[in-house]
Amino acid sequence: MTQNTSFLRNFFLYKCLFALTFWNHTSLSVEDELFTSVSNNFPEDGSTQKIQSLPLLYTNSHQSKANFDWVVIQNTTESLSLSEITNYNVKKLVTLLSNFRQGSRLQNLTLTNVSVDWNALMEIFQTIWHSSIEYFNINSVTQLSHIRSYVFDYSGTSMKALTMKKIVITDLYFIQDDLYTIFADMNIANMTITDSEMIHMLCPSSKSPFRYLNFLKNDLTDFLFQKCDNLLQLETLILQKNKFESLLKVSFMTSRMKSLKYLDMSNNLLRHNGAGVQCRWAESLAELDLSSNQLADAVFECLPANVKKLSLQNNQISNVPRGVAELKSLEELNLASNRLADLPGCSGFPSLQFLNMEMNSILTPSADFFQSCPRVRELQAGHNPFKCSCELQAFIRLERQSGGKLFGWPAAYVCEYPEGLRGTELKDFHLSQLACNTTLLLVTALLLTLVLVAAVAFLCIYLDVPWYVRMTWQWTQTKRRARHEIPGDAGTVLQFHAFISYSERDSLWVKNELIPNLEKGEGCVQLCQHERDFIPGKSIVENIINCIEKSYKSIFVLSPNFVQSEWCHYELYFAHHKLFSENSNSLILILLEPIPPYLIPARYHKLKALMAKRTYLEWPKERSKRALFWANLRAAININLPAADENWCAETD
Repeated sequence: MTQNTSFLRNFFLYKCLFALTFWNHTSLSVEDELFTSVSNNFPEDGSTQKIQSLPLLYTNSHQSKANFDWVVIQNTTESLSLSEITNYNVKKLVTLLSNFRQGSRLQNLTLTNVSVDWNALMEIFQTIWHSSIEYFNINSVTQLSHIRSYVFDYSGTSMKALTMKKIVITDLYFIQDDLYTIFADMNIANMTITDSEMIHMLCPSSKSPFRYLNFLKNDLTDFLFQKCDNLLQLETLILQKNKFESLLKVSFMTSRMKSLKYLDMSNNLLRHNGAGVQCRWAESLAELDLSSNQLADAVFECLPANVKKLSLQNNQISNVPRGVAELKSLEELNLASNRLADLPGCSGFPSLQFLNMEMNSILTPSADFFQSCPRVRELQAGHNPFKCSCELQAFIRLERQSGGKLFGWPAAYVCEYPEGLRGTELKDFHLSQLACNTTLLLVTALLLTLVLVAAVAFLCIYLDVPWYVRMTWQWTQTKRRARHEIPGDAGTVLQFHAFISYSERDSLWVKNELIPNLEKGEGCVQLCQHERDFIPGKSIVENIINCIEKSYKSIFVLSPNFVQSEWCHYELYFAHHKLFSENSNSLILILLEPIPPYLIPARYHKLKALMAKRTYLEWPKERSKRALFWANLRAAININLPAADENWCAETD
């Protein structure tokens, strides 16, 4: 290790001796070698003796500390980057830079962390102005002394672009013209002063060659460049992150810039109240960035007529007024991050090709957008709170028809409402045509209602529902009247063994066969017959109900005549109602004549059910079998009434 160190030290000394010897005999080219130190021995006689120096042995991406404490960050043939420039080493830096006369190969110079007096700073600028350097970047500058007037010589320069960043002025009391005049009158094409808390900049005193000005992140206000006629060649002006407030004054500022094409006013405090004063913009302005300001709907009253690219992102716009401004040349419009509830039409933007509507308040975008904007090639409408409903179906179909014009589809297009569909991509949201077509839905509902009504009506007619409803109402009313007429009645007392229900056409058989055989002889039966036992003055229905309720059994004489009798149907209904309400076995069916099934009306479905489930007595045609018939009938109705009339059988005899 010691041997290696000794070898390197000897090698370095040999190189230094060689350089000194070579310098005394030849003129060293500064285009090929950059210096890190300068001799303190200046000739006292003012002769033009060459400066003794040592060549650097370092390359890119290395840092070296020179003899005068600046740091070499980059060292190539065409670029040099130095750091840590102070009052202590600034003279040596000026001397070094003065060697790079015009025609040298060094074109790019970057100085970082510069802390010098005003005069020293101006001397650096003046030296660079008359060197071969074309692009000068100076970062993190602290000016230490009072600012004084300085006569700057702008003639004969190779400079094309100056970039200054983070300039700190420690002098609080100075004549602003002494500072701003130096930079305003620079005869270069591009100048950038950023992040320096600059509050003002003067208008150039003569026709300026500025084509590009960047004053990003300063404290400039509406007074900048007002009534300035000397920026005729300016094409790009960046005033982002300053303190501009009036869009009207900004337009007046640009009106005299005849070549201005691009203006960046984003991240300011701009407003426009539409006070009725006409805005005046540069006619050449083609691209305008007004994003991240405080602009509302009135901004459309103050826009350059020939703008092609306009950004109004992140403002307070809730509506794009129709007919306020016609921007015939506008091709690209950015309205993202505003408060818009729908896509704007293109009545005022006939040439629009690109539209950004992301992150607004659009629930249901208009489905006719591409019809009103036929030239639009790309629409960015994602990241909106879409409401997935029938109205959105048309917009989803629009995407299928647009041929890929929706940027970010499908990932950026997601349902926000309703909550049950939140997170669902629009491409996966589907509703049937019936659910979304109100007319079709109403027609379908009407047809279904008509079908349902027709079905119910048919069933009611087929099952004779109105008749049953009427009978139920009659029975209810009769029961209610009975309770009111006999208050405190504990219940109905049975007075008859059986109630006889038959058709008038079968009355001969009832009177000649049924009644004589049951009411006469041993074990006579008390029968309730309507012709004999109905109470005058009461309705037929009420008499039927009373007889059925006062009879232990109900005998129905069935025949084809029975099923065609309306009153027989009433009697069967009330008897059947008693059968279920009292859970009794009170029905006795006598089939006097066979009844073909086709003769039984549909409303007699209860009769069909009874004949299918219950045993009935069939009247025999043979006389020899009739004795058994009467015996079975008596057995079916055999019961002892609680208060039987002792004279009943005698009277019937």
